[in-house]
Amino acid sequence: MEMGGVVRTQVPRAAGSLLSRPLAPVISLVDRRPFETGEFEVDGIRLHYEVHGSGPRVLVLTHGILLDSRMNRRLASDLAERGFRVVLLDLPGHGLSDRPRHASAHRMDSYARHVIALLDELEIDQAAIGGVSLGANVALQAAVLAPERVRALVVEMPVLEWAVPGAALVFLPLLLGVHYAAPVVRQVARLARHLPATGIGALDSFASTLRLEPEEAAAVLHGMLVGPITPTYEQRHAIAAPTLVIGHKIDFIHPFTDADHLTRQLPNARLVEAHSILELRTRPARLTGEISDFLTEAFGSWRPRRSTLSPNDGLARHG
Repeated sequence: MEMGGVVRTQVPRAAGSLLSRPLAPVISLVDRRPFETGEFEVDGIRLHYEVHGSGPRVLVLTHGILLDSRMNRRLASDLAERGFRVVLLDLPGHGLSDRPRHASAHRMDSYARHVIALLDELEIDQAAIGGVSLGANVALQAAVLAPERVRALVVEMPVLEWAVPGAALVFLPLLLGVHYAAPVVRQVARLARHLPATGIGALDSFASTLRLEPEEAAAVLHGMLVGPITPTYEQRHAIAAPTLVIGHKIDFIHPFTDADHLTRQLPNARLVEAHSILELRTRPARLTGEISDFLTEAFGSWRPRRSTLSPNDGLARHG
């Protein structure tokens, strides 16, 4: 319900009481903790973001390809409770941000510029930058683009040169599918718009993928073929920011060798092995603790050199 410009979400109580025992593992993933939202514009593209928590220790997270910020919402809420301010950005073509239908809007280095523009919008001098898959590579590009703005990096399942063949095996059929089966994709998108939100970030994020029009999905996929996918070997060696790399061994799109090689190439990196591709989304406690400890160490006694906006400035509150 909406009161005085504040959007509040009410959780149905019956779900927990009637199904709590058999569905306890699923219900535990439902997250209704409050957060705030805002929008800003870069190059004529309107971008949407969420803010969880407050304070000077800021982490900006971006999502995987064709997904949205909700996949990181549980992590953001958990870190906010540990004293961090976590900003989730919907990249162009994803989530509630604008969806330009030309590939040039979806270059990896353009996405990195949008992350830095978000820091400017929120008047944040320096922040930790992170993400998963596509978002991990965007974080690395941001560290190359503006190293003075990056306090630390949290990269989950990065995609380097060795993963390109595996990624092509997945994304080429997707690209052909949205092109040659556009009517089917359009019908799926129409039906998916009626799916209710579950409060489970990863599940709701996947549902957002189903809502994409074929032209929107094609533009994002084409964009990955335009410009750099990852910083060069030399650029990676020059990234000085402390970095937490998260990888796992059962995924040919994000092979563990990429995470291992990246850790060896970066001057100040450590590697954490996830038990599975879904651990941070379904059993988040262990990895959330690793991320929290890493960020606490990275920020240390650091204080921002310039003031940041109040958490409430220009933001709508949810929850």
